[in-house]
Amino acid sequence: MTEFTIASFNVKNLIGAEQEYYRYESYTPEEYAWKEDWLVTQLLTMDADIVCFQEIFEESAVRAVVNEVNARGLTHNTAVIPPQNARYGGRKIFEKIRFDPYEGDCLRMATNSFDGEPGSRRPGLAVLSRLGFAGDPEIIQDLPEPLTIPFTDLGGHDGGSYTIRRTSRPILKVKIPVGGQVITVFNCHLKSKLGEFPSTPDGPPPEVDLLNYDPVGRAMGALRSALRRMAEAWVLRREVVKSLAAGETVMVLGDFNDSEHSVSSEIIRGEAPFKNYRWLRRHDARHRNDRYKEHEDVQIREAMEANLLHSAEKLFVRKSLRDMVYTASFGGVFESIDQIFLSRHFHPDYANRIGDMAYFSVLNDHLTDGSHPEAPHNKLASDHGQIIAHMKMRHS
Repeated sequence: MTEFTIASFNVKNLIGAEQEYYRYESYTPEEYAWKEDWLVTQLLTMDADIVCFQEIFEESAVRAVVNEVNARGLTHNTAVIPPQNARYGGRKIFEKIRFDPYEGDCLRMATNSFDGEPGSRRPGLAVLSRLGFAGDPEIIQDLPEPLTIPFTDLGGHDGGSYTIRRTSRPILKVKIPVGGQVITVFNCHLKSKLGEFPSTPDGPPPEVDLLNYDPVGRAMGALRSALRRMAEAWVLRREVVKSLAAGETVMVLGDFNDSEHSVSSEIIRGEAPFKNYRWLRRHDARHRNDRYKEHEDVQIREAMEANLLHSAEKLFVRKSLRDMVYTASFGGVFESIDQIFLSRHFHPDYANRIGDMAYFSVLNDHLTDGSHPEAPHNKLASDHGQIIAHMKMRHS
C-alpha cells in the first residue's frame, strides 16, 4: 500500500533580501534569514511528499529553502538513523523518522503574468514533489478567450455583464505519479478579500484614504473582489471538470481566500446532489405531477457525484469528531481559507475509490489575530496555517 502526504502552504511573500516586492516592502538580510529559517523548520515538521506553495516571488528563493531543508534533514538522518547492520537498525520506527530529501526534478513554478518592477511585484505559485512529475506543468492565467458573465435584470431585461481576461494569480496544474496511479493536482491562490479600487486620473483611489473614510466605496471594493474571486473559482472549476471528464483523479489545493461554505468554494467543489430527485418536478413538466423517474434520478445523481469534490478537512472532522480547524485569523475571526479538495476517488463512501485519507493535520500555533495585546509581531512568519492530508492508496 502506497502512502503519501500532500500539503498547502501560503508562505507569505517569499523573496530574497533587499528586494522591494510591494511598495516600500522588503526584507533586511537579517529578516530574510529569520524567515528562511522559519520556513525550513515548518517544512521539516510537515515532511510532506507534495507541497503546494502560494506567494512565491522568486524560484531561486524557494530553491534555497528546499536546499536548506535537504541539508538539515540529511544531518538529522546522520544523527538519529542507525546503520542497517546495527542490532536495532531495521526497526520500523526509523522508517517513520527518516527524512527523505527532495531530489532531482522536484519543483514546478508558475510566475504571475502581472509581475512587475520592484515595488509592483505580483506573486506566483510552486509545487514541490518528492515523487517527481508526469509530463509538463500547465499554467492557467491569461485566458485564451475573455470570460464574460452576463446578468439579467429582474424584469427580464439586459442587466449588463462582468468580464475578466486573466486571473489575479496563476493556477498551476501538474500531474504526479503515486504508486501505479497519476494524480492531477491543481494549486491555486484566488483573489483576496481586500477591496479592489480603480485608480483615478488624479492618483490613488479615494477609498484608500482612511482619514476620509468612505464606507459605501469600501463596500463596493469588497464587492469587486468577491466578483473576481468567484469568476476565478469558475475558471478553476472548468479545468477541474475537464480533468474529471478525462478520467483523471483530481486534488485541488491552495489559498481560496474564503471558507469552505463560501460561494467561491462551492463553485470549485461543485453541486452536491439531493438524496433523490423523484420528488422534484421535471424541468420540462407538462402537468402538475410530472416528476423525474427512478432511472433519471440515478442519472442525475451520478452526473453530479462524478464531478463533485470533497473537503479533506470535513472528511477528517467527520472521521475524528474534531469540530474546529483553522488556517487564518483576522479581527478575531478564526477560519479555514486554505483548502484541500479531493475527487470522489478518495471518498470513503465511493465503492471504486483508489485511496483513503488516513489523517489531516494543520500547523497553526504561529497564528494570532493581531488584536490580543500580547500578540507577537508576525511579519516574517506566514499568516496562514499549513494543512496536510495523509493519504493511503488502496493499490500500489
